[in-house]
Amino acid sequence: MAEEDNFFKSIVKNGSTSSAAKFEDCFQLFDSDKDGFLNKTEFQRLLQRAFDDSQIDETKTLEFLKVLDKDKDGKINKTEFETCWFHWLKQVFDPKTALIVVDVQNDFIDGTLAIKKGDAKQEGSEVIPVINKMLDEINFDFVVYSKDWHPKDHISFVENVSKRPLHKRSAISNASEAKELDIVVFDGDIVMEQKLWPAHCIQSSWGAELHKDLKVVDNSININKGTNPNIDSYSAFWDNKMLSQTGLVNELTKRGITDVYVCGLAYDVCVSSTAIHSIEHGFRTLIVEDACRGLKVNTINQMKDRFLRKGGMIIQSWEVQPIAGAKKRPVTLGYQAALNIAMAKNLVMTDSRKPNGTKS
Repeated sequence: MAEEDNFFKSIVKNGSTSSAAKFEDCFQLFDSDKDGFLNKTEFQRLLQRAFDDSQIDETKTLEFLKVLDKDKDGKINKTEFETCWFHWLKQVFDPKTALIVVDVQNDFIDGTLAIKKGDAKQEGSEVIPVINKMLDEINFDFVVYSKDWHPKDHISFVENVSKRPLHKRSAISNASEAKELDIVVFDGDIVMEQKLWPAHCIQSSWGAELHKDLKVVDNSININKGTNPNIDSYSAFWDNKMLSQTGLVNELTKRGITDVYVCGLAYDVCVSSTAIHSIEHGFRTLIVEDACRGLKVNTINQMKDRFLRKGGMIIQSWEVQPIAGAKKRPVTLGYQAALNIAMAKNLVMTDSRKPNGTKS
């Protein structure tokens, strides 16, 4: 057991999961009966050493096997373990991390859509020292700042309701009766249900600027969203209809990011939408809860539940460093990594079956 523990300690964040020799060492270490397979008992022991062993029982082992045992024979052969080593365990022991700081802008702190005006009465500025401390203490591989960046005639502004025709199924049929937080339905080529907000984060305005006290690190990037006047965009990845996306997924992918930490404003709107899309794009995703503030307690809880059901994790800022450094390896993230590998292999197989190798 000590030898197994020491082996995993020796491969943390040093590129060993790219080593063919280490792959061989790991397989031989856990293949106790030397039959060329990791049976259920041997694989369970590997999981217990790699993650929190108190959570790895037979049921959890079978959940992992269902995902990683491609030929469904109840054990991991050497070819399957090769995928595990170079792709699955690579995420576990050598994660590449990104921090996405969502919409820490003036209008959401002291401006027209200040978080503190919401039913939850939370203070948006409280996220700033938490985020700054993380940026000071943790060496993220990549940092992204998202911003609402709306044109003046944006569809979400209550002031602009009269500029677009209302659909016949809109509960509010008279534009002059529309108020903040009402939901209307606009007519057009795409029928658009829209929650109405006060004008906020207008391009190049003070309200759209990042708060002056927020630390902006070198080599970070900005992702602007909500730039199309005719559709809203809560997520830093996609607009609300998923018709067009920002460049965020490409920026993360080309840097080899595996783990995405999300924080900022508002927890129940743009933070949670970004985090859910991050999981759907195949990133192990964590919301840093004490670095978030939201508008309504019930919608915060609803979005938290939805995010957790997707396989995400909710943590506090003091937990980030040991997880980002792979000193702490939660089984939830290990399972999410396994699902990501399976998803990627299925996509490759689907593309390979298409005539002439055409891509979707």
